[in-house]
Amino acid sequence: MLSQITTPNSINANLEGVHLRIAQACQRAGRSPEEVTIVAVTKGVSPTAIQAAFRAGIRHFGESRVQEAQAKREQLLGLEPRPVWHFVGHLQTNKVGAALRLFDIIHSVDSLRLAETISQRVQGKIPILLEVNIAGEATKGGLLPNQLEAAFQEIRRLPGLEVKGLMTVAPQAASPEEVRSSFREMRRLAEALRLAELSMGMSDDFEVAVEEGATMVRLGRVIFGQRQ
Repeated sequence: MLSQITTPNSINANLEGVHLRIAQACQRAGRSPEEVTIVAVTKGVSPTAIQAAFRAGIRHFGESRVQEAQAKREQLLGLEPRPVWHFVGHLQTNKVGAALRLFDIIHSVDSLRLAETISQRVQGKIPILLEVNIAGEATKGGLLPNQLEAAFQEIRRLPGLEVKGLMTVAPQAASPEEVRSSFREMRRLAEALRLAELSMGMSDDFEVAVEEGATMVRLGRVIFGQRQ
């Protein structure tokens, strides 16, 4: 649920600030802001707030729960041009069919088993990103860096899947600078596999992620405010 202080005007102001910070990070890194896609993460965010972000120019939205996304999408069918919906959370194999009906891209393919299930269920093709547990944290899912190349070689052969890039959730840190090395390593891994997309960076660390090569940043609180 959104904080009471979040209004369409505050979402507009927040997005202006986000665009400025991304532009400044790109300037520091010698990049163009056009290389970075903002994926507005709408977990716990009302359809009204999503519509406000859409009116402010956001076209990419991310959800981490299939059931929540399904309920919202039914209230947002009239948005034109049609938004691009990203699944950014942990995807259980028993939710794959529903996810394929709701989402245009899946960020969090964290195992060969999940990739095989998506391949078996998909009609046509679905773009995916491979989730990397860049710091090897026991509390997080994802492929370990030393597992990535072998998994990629198997997954890329599965029918119906287009492996577009990599995704990670950086370790929690007191300062964004503390996770710079993780983002840098993600860029190295993507370049080694010749993958174009890097989904990394959230509300607390997206500027460092952009400086290190992120092409998608997944932003919730910095756009929509604190959730209750």
